[in-house]
Amino acid sequence: MIDLAPSILSADFAHLADNVLAAIKGGATIVHLDVMDGHFVPNLTIGPPIVRWLRPVTDAVFDVHLMIENPDQFIPDFAAAGANWMSVHQEACVHLNRTLTLIKEHGCEPGVVINPATPVETLTEVLDMVNLVLVMSVNPGFGGQKFIPGVLHKIAKLARMREERGLNFRIEVDGGISHDTVADVVRAGAELLVAGSAVFDGHDITGNARNLLKAANEAVPEPRLAGVIRT
Repeated sequence: MIDLAPSILSADFAHLADNVLAAIKGGATIVHLDVMDGHFVPNLTIGPPIVRWLRPVTDAVFDVHLMIENPDQFIPDFAAAGANWMSVHQEACVHLNRTLTLIKEHGCEPGVVINPATPVETLTEVLDMVNLVLVMSVNPGFGGQKFIPGVLHKIAKLARMREERGLNFRIEVDGGISHDTVADVVRAGAELLVAGSAVFDGHDITGNARNLLKAANEAVPEPRLAGVIRT
C-alpha cells in the first residue's frame, strides 16, 4: 500500500489547516512535519507548538521528522504535542539505539533517517527497532530541491534487507518527489512518499495530491518484487 505524506514545509502557513485538509481530501493519510534547528541543517522551521495547534484539525498520522541535534531533548515535547511517528537522523544520534527506545517509551512509533551520502549498512543494528526508514533523496534543509537518482539503489537495498531478515519496517522517501520521479521511487520499493511542492504548489492542492497518489499506485509492480528496480 502506498501512502502519501504531504510535507507542510511547502504549505501556506497563513492557511495551514486548510492546506492540510485539502491534501487529505486528495487521499493523503499522513502529515509530514519537518523540524529543523539551524544547526544540523541550515534552516529553521517549526517546534512543538505548531504540532499541538494542528493536532485538533485532523486525526491523520503526524509524521514528525527531527532534523535536529540532540533530539532526545525534544522527543517528550513533540510526543506530548501529538506526534504519532517520530524519526531521527542516524547522523545526528550518538546513541541511536537509546534515542529510538526513548521515542517508543513516549508512545510514538520510531523511525530512522539517512542522508543521501549515508550507506544503508549503518542501520543494520536498528532495523528491527523501527517502524520506518526514511531515505532522504535530497540533502536536508530546504524544500523544492532536485531528486538525487542514486538513492534508488539505496531504497532497493533496504527492500532486499527487509525481505531477507523478515522485518516489516516501511520505506519512506523524502525529497524531489514529483510526477517525474514517483514511479521510479515506488518501483524501487518505497511505500511512504513525502511530497511538498508537488502537493502544495498551485491552486489545486486536492487535485495535486490525488494525481500524485494515482501515479504512485499505478507504478506498484504486480506482484511487487522487493528490492528490484524495474523500468
